Amino acid sequence: MRIHKICILGAGTLGSRVALQSAISGFQVSVYDISQKALDLGHKTMEKILRQLVKAGQLHESQITEIFSRIQFTLDPFEAVEDADFINESVTEEVDIKKIVWNQFGEIAPEKTWFTTNTSYLLPSMFAEESGRPAKYCAFHFHDVFYSRVVDIMPHPGTDPAMIPMLEDLGKKLNQVPVLVKKENPGYIFNTMLMALIGAAGKLLTREVGSIEDIDRSWMVNFHMLMGPFGILDSIGLDTAWHVTHKMPDAASQAFAALLKTYIDQGKLGEKSGEGFYTYPNPEYRKENFCQ
Repeated sequence: MRIHKICILGAGTLGSRVALQSAISGFQVSVYDISQKALDLGHKTMEKILRQLVKAGQLHESQITEIFSRIQFTLDPFEAVEDADFINESVTEEVDIKKIVWNQFGEIAPEKTWFTTNTSYLLPSMFAEESGRPAKYCAFHFHDVFYSRVVDIMPHPGTDPAMIPMLEDLGKKLNQVPVLVKKENPGYIFNTMLMALIGAAGKLLTREVGSIEDIDRSWMVNFHMLMGPFGILDSIGLDTAWHVTHKMPDAASQAFAALLKTYIDQGKLGEKSGEGFYTYPNPEYRKENFCQ
């Protein structure tokens, strides 16, 4: 199947990046959200990323206008899915919200449209039936898109096998490295490993074994990394991490979720809000003497 127009549901941190990469790759893109503020913020995020890509020599300044000409921002769900070949959903990590979204778009999307979810930790089988076309439904999960270029393909038991090669081809066209997750697994492959790291760091912090800075230093120096687990959490978004962590039944996860909630309640969501465990745009862990 030839994909011409991609519809992105949710203009947040990840949705805006997937939309931008899709436009850079030559696709027509519609970005839908229920909030004009979210759409405006998504547009600003794209502008910032494009400036960084130009500065890095990966794009030319003259390409920016053309790239934005391929992106449509809209509050109208019907306008968003008009003639869409493919949908990728990046709304809040809550099953009930995703079910509402897929009930809505399953009814109004063209019959030809393939459906994918960008959920970080939930399973596609949790809301595939709500789409009305479970055979044309699969998880297609991006990471950073521009820096961490893995895209996870995770079918549910009812996914049409023909979707897999189509998604592998699309992933490559979007300049990503497709990784097939053979069976449903919360967190795919990388996030499963990442949550083990985040969970361990959270346990060390809530048990007062080490400070945020020293836990990060230990990881960064030993593994020659540019950031530690709390810098990673700021990059992911503390709200996203909380949505995953607070559903875990063990006491350590619940304690860390409670700590994350205190930051979220203060509006400290991480890098996207300007403050999380660190303050941005110049967090301590990026300073030359942090690991000395």
